Amino acid sequence: MDAKPPRECRTLAEIRQEIDRIDRGIIRAIGERKQYVMAAAAFKKNPAEVAAPERFAAMLAVRRQWAEEVGISPDVVERLYRDLVGYFIAEEQGRWAETAGQEG
Repeated sequence: MDAKPPRECRTLAEIRQEIDRIDRGIIRAIGERKQYVMAAAAFKKNPAEVAAPERFAAMLAVRRQWAEEVGISPDVVERLYRDLVGYFIAEEQGRWAETAGQEG
């Protein structure tokens, strides 16, 4: 189904349908991102590399900039990414621990 621009929506139901379509795409993209995060665990030598605080800080700065570019609050985007990446770090550490345990 093709996206309908907001200005072409004639009812609240149409608006909600488009929001649902966007949200489904966001969730699909988060799932795709998780696959890459989990694959990254294979390249990390220890749990400290999983957390990568310097990389995390740099990534947040870029996401804040992207938010500003599209007129979204950088603080809101940062909070979202802190939650999302916190979840992914925990998942990746679990994967890393499983992998390390299989080697020993």
